[in-house]
This record gives sequence, structure tokens and C-alpha cells, in this order.
Amino acid sequence: MQPYRRVEMSVGVFVFLGIVAIGWLALKVGQTGGLGESGYTLVANFGDAGGMREGGDIMMAGVTIGRIDTVNLVKNDHAQMILRIHDGIKITEDAFASVRTKGIIGDRYIRITQGPSETFLEPGSEIEETESAINIEDLISKYIFSGKSG
Repeated sequence: MQPYRRVEMSVGVFVFLGIVAIGWLALKVGQTGGLGESGYTLVANFGDAGGMREGGDIMMAGVTIGRIDTVNLVKNDHAQMILRIHDGIKITEDAFASVRTKGIIGDRYIRITQGPSETFLEPGSEIEETESAINIEDLISKYIFSGKSG
């Protein structure tokens, strides 16, 4: 009976390690959970969030510098996003945040463009200048209905 018990223990340990590895991989690939999240937060208000979701990328000069922590509707008229910026990245007080799309139909992300100021935002402060997403459906409907004349 001893050899069977050793095989059963080996299989159990192997299955347990496999489950732990799959869980770790899911956290890393999905970038969910609070493991290893560091950095500081900034607030940005947009007229239209354009389908942005928690976990979306924040990029500057084509490099990912953070993730979106939360997206909320505020006072039923604008979207507020809490942006988590990696430690070591400084954002100027006159920076510009805009909702962009990777490619023609790709994922949406927040693009930060630095301003000329040499003063940096403190953690928790707000990026004042924002640009909402361009809504392709609105552009198409404006084009279609602008061509009709009475």
C-alpha cells in the first residue's frame, strides 16, 4: 500500500501546483487583483468615457505608464476616471488626457500629453484638460443627415 500512497501524494502536489500556477497566470495576464499594484492616482473628468473600462491602459509617447482604476458616472453628466500612474512617472500640471483608440478598431486607452510646465501634479489631483472619445456613429449620422436638404 505504501507505493500507492506515494503516487497519490505526488499527484496531489502536482495538481495543487498546477492550480496555483494557473491562478498566478490569470492574475498576470488579466491584470486583475491588487497584487503588486503600486503608483499614485490622478483624477480625470471626461464628457464621454467612450467605453473605457477599469484596467485600461494609460500611455504616454506610446509607452504604458499606468492603468485605469475606476470609471464612474458623476452627476449624470460626465465620466470620472481614477488613473493609477506608475511610480517614477511625473505628470505636469498642464498635461492633457484624451481617450484614444489603438488602430482603427482597436482597444481604447488614455493618452497623456505633457505640457510645458515644470510643475508636477501631486497624487490625488486632477488633470484639468481632457478630450473625450470620438464617436464614429455620431460622425457617420451627422454626415448622412447633413446631406439631406428639405
